[in-house]
Amino acid sequence: KCWMRTTKCQLLVTSLCVMLLGLSIATLTTVTQYGLHFTLMSDISLESNSYRVIHHTAFYLGICLSMTLILAALLSSAATVRESRRLTAMGFFCFALAFCGLIPTACWRYMHSTEVEDSMMDVYDLVYEEVRRNGSSIRRQELTAIHQAVLLGDEALTKLLLCYKDSLFSQDCLQQIQDFLKKHLDFVSTLLGISIGFTVYGMLLTSFLWFSIHFSSNLDRKGKYILR
Repeated sequence: KCWMRTTKCQLLVTSLCVMLLGLSIATLTTVTQYGLHFTLMSDISLESNSYRVIHHTAFYLGICLSMTLILAALLSSAATVRESRRLTAMGFFCFALAFCGLIPTACWRYMHSTEVEDSMMDVYDLVYEEVRRNGSSIRRQELTAIHQAVLLGDEALTKLLLCYKDSLFSQDCLQQIQDFLKKHLDFVSTLLGISIGFTVYGMLLTSFLWFSIHFSSNLDRKGKYILR
């Protein structure tokens, strides 16, 4: 009974953390999908470029993972309060499902760590080259919009003006975009790692709670007789 109470307390705390992680993933996914920095690149990219595919895939995958984590947290909390084996099993299944989604996502992130950056830089290089060769007003507006979206802060205008040098763009602007993307992807990696840790811990707690409820109910019935 003491172990069971301890497990229930730990599972409630874990469920709260998992729910916060699910909301964080949903928020980050929404920012990635509808943020000005990424929508500009997605709209400008060509059909042959892989950035648009990565952009939409990340959105749908992030929403599915966040919903699975939130559902696992809700089921685990309900199972802890009601001591239901069925709800506990469903919570374990949701944790396992989220784990099966988080592991491939994390593996792809580390095995293809430069693919996102390369596809985004290809879009930037395409616009840059067209502006340098043709001086297209539309492409120049798109390139300026990218710089204004990335170079935020009080010195945004100064940095934007420094990007021009004899009708060319300096390497400082490209470095700013790479730094922004690196910080965003590092935050994604950190969130994935924390989510995997809490998911594994949630699986262990739900399985232990299931066995605790099962054996506790059997012990309560042991030695009792029913008079027919």
